[in-house]
Amino acid sequence: VNRVLLVLLVLMVCLLLHSTLLRASTRPKHSDHWKSVGVAAQVPSVRVSEEDNVVPVIICASEERMGATMATINSVFRNTDASVFFYIVTLRDAVKLTRQYVEKTQLKRIKYKILEFNPMVLRGKVRPDSSRPDLLHPLNFVRFYLPLLDIHHKRVIYLDDDVIVQGDIKDLFDIELKPGHAAAFATDCDLPSTHEMVRSIGMQTTYMGFLDYRKQEVKDLGINPGDCSFNPGVFVADISEWKKQKITKQLEKWMEENFRQNIYSSAMAGGVATPPMLIVFHDKFTTLDPLWHVRHLGWSPDARYSDNVLQEAHLLHWNGPFKPWNYPAVHMDLWERWFIPDPSRKFSLVRPESDS
Repeated sequence: VNRVLLVLLVLMVCLLLHSTLLRASTRPKHSDHWKSVGVAAQVPSVRVSEEDNVVPVIICASEERMGATMATINSVFRNTDASVFFYIVTLRDAVKLTRQYVEKTQLKRIKYKILEFNPMVLRGKVRPDSSRPDLLHPLNFVRFYLPLLDIHHKRVIYLDDDVIVQGDIKDLFDIELKPGHAAAFATDCDLPSTHEMVRSIGMQTTYMGFLDYRKQEVKDLGINPGDCSFNPGVFVADISEWKKQKITKQLEKWMEENFRQNIYSSAMAGGVATPPMLIVFHDKFTTLDPLWHVRHLGWSPDARYSDNVLQEAHLLHWNGPFKPWNYPAVHMDLWERWFIPDPSRKFSLVRPESDS
């Protein structure tokens, strides 16, 4: 009897080991980096592929600026006949609010998926900075991790949440990227009207305004401090080329370098999310049509663009501290026409006659 029981016990152990090994061999294999990013699809559970012939747009939605994100989405959706698919990236606490904002408003007609971003991926890469804490929000760094998001496209558009699209987003998506380029940005040396705005508000347009050239690590890059910078708030990305060149790893390297050496800070013109992009993509990006990124609208409560420039612009960007949903700000009417009131009433406009 004892022998029979022993044999049965051995057989059970063997079966358990076999089952465990089988599960391990069939489990999807992800790198540790993927696990740490922890990006998961929430709503709806659909898989969108290149064959679906859509324009994929990635935009972040923070709880405190949810109305801004929805205004951007509304402007994209209303100004194109193309099939646009929105990947709305947010933090866990804001998933429910994001879903409500879409489903309980006119945006319920859009095609979208909510993705959750785990800020733990930024541990040891971003140092606290009190001068512009808004620039340290975890979602500011989502653009670094595009290939790790739950998307299935060779090309995507990334938009900041403080932009309004007036043109057909399909035209931006169809831009021809030069061979070997993983992205297309608008340079800070393009439109004469932008130069006028820059002069009036004292903005920086060169690498000198973003990197600390007193640090040896910056000097060793060999980048001319007078080279034109670019704005990474709007860009088209070739995901295949991004992966091939290991862009995310390169960006992380400079985040970690800054964490140790403080070679740039959010006190400088573009915060801590812009300098790594400037370094990694220096002289290796396609230039966007400047009308697809008319920016600096948020750098002054007084400096305004002419009506002609505003009408011709395909995209307006309120980068800077003076956002159009707050007060004071410029050209608020151009932004507000796309604003959709928050059904939860957590997000509200700040206007002269309002105390909210």
